[in-house]
Amino acid sequence: MEENGSFSSQILIGITTSFFQDIYNEFPFDTIISQNEWTSEERAIENEIKTTFPNVNWNTFYDQFLIHPEDLPFSIQDLPNVFTAYRKKVEQSWDVKNCVELPMEKFTTVELSFSTEIPTLEDLGYESISIDNRSAFPFQGGENTALKHLKNYIWEFQQIKTYKETRNELVGINYSTKFSAWLANGSLSPRIVYQEVRKFEQEVTANESTYWVLFELLWRDFFKCVSLKFGDTLFYQSGILDRKYHWKQNPTIIQNWIEGKTEYDFVNANMLELKLTGWMSNRGRQNVASYFAKEKEQDWRIGASYFEAMLIDYDVHSNYGNWNYLAGVGNDPRDRKFNIDLQAKNYDSFHVFRNLWLTKNKVEV
Repeated sequence: MEENGSFSSQILIGITTSFFQDIYNEFPFDTIISQNEWTSEERAIENEIKTTFPNVNWNTFYDQFLIHPEDLPFSIQDLPNVFTAYRKKVEQSWDVKNCVELPMEKFTTVELSFSTEIPTLEDLGYESISIDNRSAFPFQGGENTALKHLKNYIWEFQQIKTYKETRNELVGINYSTKFSAWLANGSLSPRIVYQEVRKFEQEVTANESTYWVLFELLWRDFFKCVSLKFGDTLFYQSGILDRKYHWKQNPTIIQNWIEGKTEYDFVNANMLELKLTGWMSNRGRQNVASYFAKEKEQDWRIGASYFEAMLIDYDVHSNYGNWNYLAGVGNDPRDRKFNIDLQAKNYDSFHVFRNLWLTKNKVEV
């Protein structure tokens, strides 16, 4: 589990420190500038680099936030435990820092004696993965791709105007913003998204949908604040509420959930989409997590760890914050349980999504 450090994180520590060592050998540096990290595995990577380079200075900033913690209208320790209370206070000022323009000076290109190519899955000892053409998010990384997608979604196709109406759909690329993966890996700043939305509201239109995109950015910030406030308790079985339940660990139930072989075809379709593409809609995530934790009473941390391993938009704070929330050990004041049959009826009434993923013939490109 996260609090003990995973095997994958140990591999990542080794790769990261080796990469920094290669750079240092060719270009000795005296300062590292990075965003603040405070969760355990991320701190472990940072501490290993600090140990490897003891004479290097560190400058860190809260760049992954929309609203920096020091600009909130309350201290982190006074963070409201319910999102609505947090949102109402933050929305009074929307104290979002402006993005800094890139300098216009020309950058110098240098040749390196070592490879900067990102290792392939095969290089890391895994099998290659083909892209399923049914995917609602055939993701491609990088800042250029992120900015192009942002421009297309807001300005070119103006899909932001109907976001609130389409965000709970399940099929197709354009039903939601799909910003999350680039936000998670640092290719896209939430402040850039905020500025573009505000600009669109001024120049084109402001409606419930444009507001709702900002609303979702606040949810993202909220869970980061929650992890700042509660620390590693976010990863404990009892969660941030220190609430004790009799959690189970049934290997058959867990494996059936992973493989999409439960009694609910709606859960199955969502789990197959995740397994085959690394993506699942927000509506799907809520339902499969509620099924796992509330209906089957399986240890929610196992579900959260599986999401961590599979999601292309994995963010430690949003992932574990949401699993706390849906397992009843986090920030949900109502401790709700989803009626999965009713959810399927409401959001997939014509079985379009379920038929797409439960077909026996998987088509790949």
